[in-house]
Amino acid sequence: MANTTFTGPVRSENGFQDITKNETTGVITSNAAYGKAIRGGVQELSGAGAADTTNLITELTTAAGAAAVTLADGTTAGQIKIITMVVDGGGTATVTPATFANGTSMAFADVNDTVCLVWASTIGWVIVSNSGATVA
Repeated sequence: MANTTFTGPVRSENGFQDITKNETTGVITSNAAYGKAIRGGVQELSGAGAADTTNLITELTTAAGAAAVTLADGTTAGQIKIITMVVDGGGTATVTPATFANGTSMAFADVNDTVCLVWASTIGWVIVSNSGATVA
């Protein structure tokens, strides 16, 4: 199993942490030296379907035409969900959360369109970061 260390601004209360992704399993983990570890898998979703709530990240791949993607309510307050487009085959993926604090949907049209969401039990999924996606 090969591990790749991501470099970047991953900050905790006690400073920066190293993040690794196991290329075989897709599991992402932070070093736990500074506190709680981040751990989550990667879902690869091609075309229409459901972005799951069991993996930290959903990577979207589109073909020509529109792809409708749903996102169920989170399971625990503070749950994080990252959705990103990794392959643009000419279509737009529209993600519609069951409960969404910021509107009704998010459209991912280009590679690297990325949204980071946090589940807030009383108001639903909340966008904490958006790079390129269109929120409606």
